[in-house]
Amino acid sequence: MSEPKWLVDFQILRQHPGDKPHFKIYPLEVDPEENVLDAIERIWAKKDRTLTFRHACHHSTCGVCGMRVNGVEKLTCITAIKSVTKNGGIVRVEPLRNFTVLSDLVVDMGPFFRHMGETRFNSVAPVGYASLPFEPDPTNSIPLERLVDCIECGLCISACPAATTNAEYSGPAALAAIQLMLTQNFSPDLMALADHDNGAWRCHSAFECSEVCPSNVDPAWRIMNLRRRVVAHRFKSLFKFPKQEKQHA
Repeated sequence: MSEPKWLVDFQILRQHPGDKPHFKIYPLEVDPEENVLDAIERIWAKKDRTLTFRHACHHSTCGVCGMRVNGVEKLTCITAIKSVTKNGGIVRVEPLRNFTVLSDLVVDMGPFFRHMGETRFNSVAPVGYASLPFEPDPTNSIPLERLVDCIECGLCISACPAATTNAEYSGPAALAAIQLMLTQNFSPDLMALADHDNGAWRCHSAFECSEVCPSNVDPAWRIMNLRRRVVAHRFKSLFKFPKQEKQHA
């Protein structure tokens, strides 16, 4: 027997270009097992066709449906309504923070993707570098690779206090990507990308990014590891003397 329907007020932050941001309330009858994205889609289909939002895969792979739900960054396609409210309750939906809002729940991801592009992030990595649980077959001598779990959703940027105070900050996802790439193959360019005021040293070590990451990438741990790598590289560079040129008689 299915659970009885709930009546929930969805408070959605509306902000079209040129308009003042404001919350609009949409009362909706829902199945508590539904996900927040299901409700938003039904609001668009049945109540308000002017509502703008992004959605695609519906199973936490594409990362485009990231929003703030009752003040917490979530992938709305896998966030059950019953996990964020109760019957007769409220679900407040806002766009991600620390991004320019284009319209309603749609934000400009361009700067984020540019930072990721600078890292030359490879979404496929040898299993040993992915820092993910995996039991290889000892009889298999073929090197195994897998997709790295970062889905580039931007939730970590939205939750990050440092990103709120400095728009030039590289951000948790990009720094985690640098750490992974350096683990696989050292690059002076990537080290320089991390070792500056708006790189690894801008992080406040709040660990909010890891709290909201839907893929268990743990960007906060990766940033701390990246800092250690940067310090070690500085010491190596400090004590590495240039080769003396041969003296000719």
